[in-house]
Amino acid sequence: MREIVNFNSKWAFTKQADAVPETLPMNWDWVNLPHTWNAIDGQDGGNDYYRNTCYYANSFDKMDLPETDRYYLEIQGANASADVYLNGKHLAHHDGGYSTFRVDITKELARENLMIIAVDNAANDRVYPQMADFTFYGGLYRDVQIICTRESHFDLDYFGGPGLKVTPEITGRNASVELETWVTGFQENQSVVFTVHDAEGKEVAQTQSRDLKRTLEIEDVHLWHGRKDPYLYTAKVQLLEGERIIDEVHARFGCRTFEIDPEKGFILNGEEYPLRGVSRHQDRQGSGNALLKEHHEEDMELICEVGATTIRLAHYQHDQYFYDLCDEKGMIVWAEIPYISQHMPTARENTITQMKELIVQNYNHPSIVVWGLSNEISMKGDTDPDLLENHHILNDLCHDMDKTRLTVIAAVSPCPMDSPYVKIPDVVSYNHYFGWYGGEVSMNGPWFDDFHRKHPEIPIGCSEYGCEALNWHTSDPMQGDYTEEYQAYYHEELIKQLFTRPYIWATHVWNMFDFGADARSEGGENGQNHKGLVTFDRKYKKDAFYAYKAWLSDEPFVHLCGKRYINRAEDITKVTVYSNQPEVELFADGVSLGRKKGEHFFYFEVPNQGETHLTAVSGELKDESRIRKVAVFDERYRMKEKNAILNWFDITAPEGYFSLNDKIGDILKTPEGTALFMGMFESLLPKEGDKVAGGFEMNDTMMSMLAGFTVLRLSGMMGMMGVNLTKEDLLNLNSALNKIGKS
Repeated sequence: MREIVNFNSKWAFTKQADAVPETLPMNWDWVNLPHTWNAIDGQDGGNDYYRNTCYYANSFDKMDLPETDRYYLEIQGANASADVYLNGKHLAHHDGGYSTFRVDITKELARENLMIIAVDNAANDRVYPQMADFTFYGGLYRDVQIICTRESHFDLDYFGGPGLKVTPEITGRNASVELETWVTGFQENQSVVFTVHDAEGKEVAQTQSRDLKRTLEIEDVHLWHGRKDPYLYTAKVQLLEGERIIDEVHARFGCRTFEIDPEKGFILNGEEYPLRGVSRHQDRQGSGNALLKEHHEEDMELICEVGATTIRLAHYQHDQYFYDLCDEKGMIVWAEIPYISQHMPTARENTITQMKELIVQNYNHPSIVVWGLSNEISMKGDTDPDLLENHHILNDLCHDMDKTRLTVIAAVSPCPMDSPYVKIPDVVSYNHYFGWYGGEVSMNGPWFDDFHRKHPEIPIGCSEYGCEALNWHTSDPMQGDYTEEYQAYYHEELIKQLFTRPYIWATHVWNMFDFGADARSEGGENGQNHKGLVTFDRKYKKDAFYAYKAWLSDEPFVHLCGKRYINRAEDITKVTVYSNQPEVELFADGVSLGRKKGEHFFYFEVPNQGETHLTAVSGELKDESRIRKVAVFDERYRMKEKNAILNWFDITAPEGYFSLNDKIGDILKTPEGTALFMGMFESLLPKEGDKVAGGFEMNDTMMSMLAGFTVLRLSGMMGMMGVNLTKEDLLNLNSALNKIGKS
């Protein structure tokens, strides 16, 4: 039987070495896996986190391993490229930081062994991702283990897969389950036993054969039905030599049907099943992407609490343990590769390899229904023949490897509705930020109506929408203020618009959690994207979290918004209550301010005198907060940029002329403004071959994306494009804008 030995403990690590050592370096740092070298500098802003080759070393005695025929090193995540050396010999190279890969180390094993793994997250033009709004943490950030097997064993060499492929097909009340496996070193006296067990462990069907593909029948099948009933069977294959079991693998699976209808949305087992959920990145504060099982479990608990039925696992393959949790909890999953933001003609092979690994390693998960081909890849244009060909290859590959699932893209907002790129996958979703990155909140729903009218045959979804919120507060929320109140207002409006359109096949909030984006310098806390419904450390659920819980969760609750917004200057202040109950009553110092009936969102006008204790009540449920009257607005609630190189009071703004405080879209309406900005971007943005692989191009698509930003606000995000502006740069730009009349 195979045995698995955990290999996470006591690795020597360094950023300093430039060659593979011949002996275990005792002066390196000692770390346990999972580990990333960017847990701190990848989250603190400045776009200066360490990106290069680092080395991990471990010595071990073969006598400490089980005695067997073959030994495989399994690395479940090494970002972004890795080279494996054993006793000085180079054994393998792997490109792609988010998938499992294995290396047969048998021939090079000695009694005493030195394992070196060189991991590289430096910029290049061959491995995705290279340009994106998140930190590319380097490291051995998932488990490493040694798999010990007999000479004959279930396959361990094919794209990191489990060696077992399970394909259920529903026919009436029954299911036919095709089990396919592959055996390395299959001998004449060997056979395979195929077994299916139900969720209680009871044997449902079994057969024994030398054929490596068999179909078993499940009578009166129990369907996997999402959050309502995530029922799982287990398929097991055993390799027998005579009567003795010499290898065994198993996989859980679910029996379900689904379709995505352009009018009715997502349909699960013949029942309309609205997909309303969130996106998730795999990192957290202080840990980077080196997560433990309890971190994944906490994330899933929070996603379940908010009431989500779907998760977009962005923008890469996630930990197998999290896919397992999705199966167990009944989440419908969008799984994708990191083909993102900028097409690189030199990296086509990497998109193909990463897609093969994604499908092979995750085929058995019933939670997954779509394979994501790319995200916002048309930033530099949607008609590049090489980009389109790359997508056709990926789309065909997905359908060849998996006949049971559909393909999808996440298109960037300005991508034309009639783009040839949009017509490649089976279904389409768009990333829209109307109401945050320009435009108005009210534009979201009508945009989808327009797409649906033009393409009634294409299922359309919303793959990203959101806005940033930190611990800033106001009674007059406005786009771009980074307050918790504006985020709550934004999501109230988006919920009303998106959730009431049944043809939208799926919606995914961007994002469930704040996440690391070291190039960001905005909102007052550098190095993060703060669009999460929950903070980066998972300790605070923002008010918008409860707006979704009110619509999506069946768990009775009542939530008073604005708990962090205590000091208020106005005499009458607005207080919002979220609940999934039909009626809410609000009390101020024990005195009822009235009852409100309705759905989900309840608004009260509250007298603000002295200090007031508020209690929201619905039946036995209640929630409490307080407000306090102050003479003037409390400046501690107003956004202050951390390490800002320029503040609003530094900016001259002559009446009738532009300044850094004006929106780019307004400036571009003038010929002088267009010339100024296009010239500036041409000189500042990286070129092909620069450190930021591929560079950015400022074209009409990019400019339309930026039109809603003020120039000052954009300056805080320029780090994502490889641009670091100084105070002098901004003052010079402001001086030039001061000469351009608004008329």
